[in-house]
Amino acid sequence: MGATGPTGPTGAAGALGPNPYDLYVQAGAAPGGDGSQAAPFDAIDQALAAAQPGGTIHLLRGTYPVTQQLAVQTPGLTLRGTAGAVVVLQAPVVPFLLNGDDDTLADLTITSDNPYPVEFIQLAGNGDRILNCQIYGPTQPGDSSTWVVNRGFVTQGNATNVLAQGNVFHTLRQPAYLNPGSTGTIIQNVVYNTRGFVVDGATFLFSGNSWGLPANAVDIALLAGTASGAPYDPLAQLEASNSSATVSDQR
Repeated sequence: MGATGPTGPTGAAGALGPNPYDLYVQAGAAPGGDGSQAAPFDAIDQALAAAQPGGTIHLLRGTYPVTQQLAVQTPGLTLRGTAGAVVVLQAPVVPFLLNGDDDTLADLTITSDNPYPVEFIQLAGNGDRILNCQIYGPTQPGDSSTWVVNRGFVTQGNATNVLAQGNVFHTLRQPAYLNPGSTGTIIQNVVYNTRGFVVDGATFLFSGNSWGLPANAVDIALLAGTASGAPYDPLAQLEASNSSATVSDQR
């Protein structure tokens, strides 16, 4: 008879069963996996359905095509990539919606097979995080002003205490569009070959971000309706604390 331990049931041979706080997904895995490291799920949505609050989903090496939205809504959940794991959007849908609280996307590589006019990540909770991800689109011809409006992430107005840290965004229309009412911190990211962060009435602290080549059209755009004062003014301080950022002040 098997016994039940803190990490799940054990079989006669003593092997650990699936742990809903530590799940694994492997592209191309055999169907019918239970989410354990020995028998991973073969699709991300299976792990999202089984995950428990505060748990972690590990994406193992492989390519993960996405054609329908994946809702990350379990509180405190982390979706973490490993080396060689690539999420590829293959339809004009927002692939990741974070609408729980304190959810995290970490160490993921996210791109698309074609330029789609959508963001890769939409944030709608409190305390959600994007950490150490590589997010980029396919090359588009011509000047970036003519590109499809694809974005790294977009905040809904109720997204608060967002943290985007240590990411690389490139070859996108915009790394992020920050909608009115949203708040958070954007720190230590690298951004190039975009038209820059767009702040539309949001309140975000920018610090330690840097800019590569090809250069962005601008690095940070402050749209009309964005408040004056901290955290954006004085502009000279905003520029200096973000690697001599080019700021378009349209307020």
